Amino acid sequence: MKKKARMPAFLMDYSSVWNPLIKAFLSSLMITDDNNHSLDTQPVIGLHIENMTPMIDKDILLEYGGKEVALKKNEILFHAGTSALYYYQLQEGAVKMITYSKDGQEFIQGIFSPGDSFGEPPLFCDFSYPSTAISIEDAIVVRLSKENFFKLLKENFEIHLKFDQVLCNRLKYKSMILSDISFHDPEHRIMSLLKHLKGNTSTSDHSGGLVRGTKPYVVPFTRQQLADMSGLRVETVIRTVKKMEEKGKLEIVGRKITI
Repeated sequence: MKKKARMPAFLMDYSSVWNPLIKAFLSSLMITDDNNHSLDTQPVIGLHIENMTPMIDKDILLEYGGKEVALKKNEILFHAGTSALYYYQLQEGAVKMITYSKDGQEFIQGIFSPGDSFGEPPLFCDFSYPSTAISIEDAIVVRLSKENFFKLLKENFEIHLKFDQVLCNRLKYKSMILSDISFHDPEHRIMSLLKHLKGNTSTSDHSGGLVRGTKPYVVPFTRQQLADMSGLRVETVIRTVKKMEEKGKLEIVGRKITI
């Protein structure tokens, strides 16, 4: 009997606009620099994205009643199963959205940087959060009530269009990646994730546009976090990364993965 492939739970989540693999297989990411893994310049380190265009300008959020919320590291913003009452946009720091399997294994649905918004689908479709949002470093989030968020969208078509484009990209992602990620080996899955993470450090906007940089990228995540994002066990990630280093597909610089 042919063994059925196990679908990682993180691929079925609808709470994160920027799922960590949402553009991993798009052709725009497959460029020469990715294939050669050249390391001609100094690496870039960190979660934060330079020149990131926020989903909604902060001044507009404040104009519609948005409030800043400060979070300490490892503080929970909202729990899975709670009602979605606010729009959230990250201003400083970093936030992750997670779910747990029945055996307690954590899956990272997305890790968000300044300018990112998260948790919108429950607002549009009126269901509870399927994931928990927790800060992974001190952070500031701008919170806008659901009522005012919809008012903002009705009065600002160009912003509404951004969300439409994001959701369309998600549908494209679902059709392209679900079967692919289920049947490929760990090396393929990890490299796809790393390429996506590298792409997200470039100048970008939330409408799907992406301007790739040429600087090498130092992955700012632990092996455990990469495992949680890819649906693999940490031991598998450690072994696979070592093999990829031996093949010249990446480098380990001070214990950090560099591509």
